[in-house]
Amino acid sequence: MYYTSTRGAPAKRPFLDILLEGLAPDGGLYVPDHYPRFTPAELDFMRGMGYRDLAFTILSRFCDDIPPEDLRDLIDKTYTAEVYGFGRADSDFTQITPIRRLSGEGEDVFILELSNGPTLAFKDMAMQLLGNLFEYALDKTGRDINILGATSGDTGSAAEYALRGKHHVQVFMLSPVNGMTRFQQAQMYSLPDANIHNIAIRGVFDQCQDIVKAASNDLAFKAKYRLGAVNSINWTRVVAQSVYYFKAYFAVTQNNGQKVSFAVPSGNFGNAYAGHLARQMGLPIAQIIAATNENDVLDECFRTGIYRPRKETHHTSSPSMDISKASNFERFAYDLCGRDAAKLARLWQAVDSGGAVDLKAEGLFEKLAELGFAAGRSDHAARISTIRRVWEGSAVMIDPHTADGLNAALPCKQAGVPLVCLETALPAKFEDAIVEALGRQPERPSLLANLEDLPQRLTTLDAEAEAVKALIAVQVGDRTPG
Repeated sequence: MYYTSTRGAPAKRPFLDILLEGLAPDGGLYVPDHYPRFTPAELDFMRGMGYRDLAFTILSRFCDDIPPEDLRDLIDKTYTAEVYGFGRADSDFTQITPIRRLSGEGEDVFILELSNGPTLAFKDMAMQLLGNLFEYALDKTGRDINILGATSGDTGSAAEYALRGKHHVQVFMLSPVNGMTRFQQAQMYSLPDANIHNIAIRGVFDQCQDIVKAASNDLAFKAKYRLGAVNSINWTRVVAQSVYYFKAYFAVTQNNGQKVSFAVPSGNFGNAYAGHLARQMGLPIAQIIAATNENDVLDECFRTGIYRPRKETHHTSSPSMDISKASNFERFAYDLCGRDAAKLARLWQAVDSGGAVDLKAEGLFEKLAELGFAAGRSDHAARISTIRRVWEGSAVMIDPHTADGLNAALPCKQAGVPLVCLETALPAKFEDAIVEALGRQPERPSLLANLEDLPQRLTTLDAEAEAVKALIAVQVGDRTPG
């Protein structure tokens, strides 16, 4: 398997090369040169697999430059009940991603638990593997790497917990200074590890993301300071997330002739794109319903055909989705364009310059429905109401982002088709919203009881790429790492 850029960089690269690189040199995102597809017989065989076997079966198709025995060891090291046993006390952690039926939400509506990892958010599902892969690749090459990332809430802590203390790696994580909950801030800023550097940016998440892209597109700086990526622009994040779509599908169906729909709370579109990837690999998915909050760029796109990143980002009670430019939508648009990199590059010139893309004018809008996509929008009142309704009807406490997913997806539910809503995080990370909805504090793991009281380490900077690059240069040293 080889990888190329959505924008047409000619050189095809093996998996271990793009693992450490992040953005392609032309500013595009790496995608595989083809999608491996599982036959119905192979899906039948996969149905009985546990999570680790399923992950190996899928990931081995995408990283065939890693010896199978090494990949198996990395996966077995990652997906354990010990690593994913930090959340709810009543979950079956041997399943890694347990399924819960919501009895009060109609026929065949489920929550896929993805929040039982070290940082209580779905990002742990891929990030723990990414951390182990980074260490493996760097040990083999004798190189070191400096991770530059941006977070609107959960990516940062998941990356830092996956990479803390690992040799050959330093992490520089940007976050909006007022864009996260107190729990999310404390989770990141209280880490004492010397290889973790938190940078609070006076701005919003999209400005943090723009800084990451600006530094990555400065090819001389990127090479000198060995920049890598952990945001979902890194392909490994996406392909690792596709595994739990298969696991959920097998959990709620009896045979592979049945279809399932997925509700996906969406900000950067990486999780939804992982569902698209699973569908391209042969999983019988009826719909992927991308749910947004008040930052409804994706909802507008799927309704009108206009993909129009916003200049203003609203701060909401589902802050991990406070994103106005969905980076992974470029990968999806590449498929909409028939994997025509020249066409994609032309369209994204407008996006990069602050404009919009009209999918209808390009003859691409109809393909959204053909590929099984829909969307919906939620606001604060709707998510609070949904949290309350699910608690009262099913005795299940959900976080605000998962509430956005359910609220957007239920009107789209097709009769006889199970609906699985992908959980975003444990409710403990969003106490204010839970208290407003239910009048009670959410439970949190005992080890995190006094998280907000721990000492915090961070640097605050203006939203300027040069300031961030200067800080990295000081911390890494004026040398070419390696």
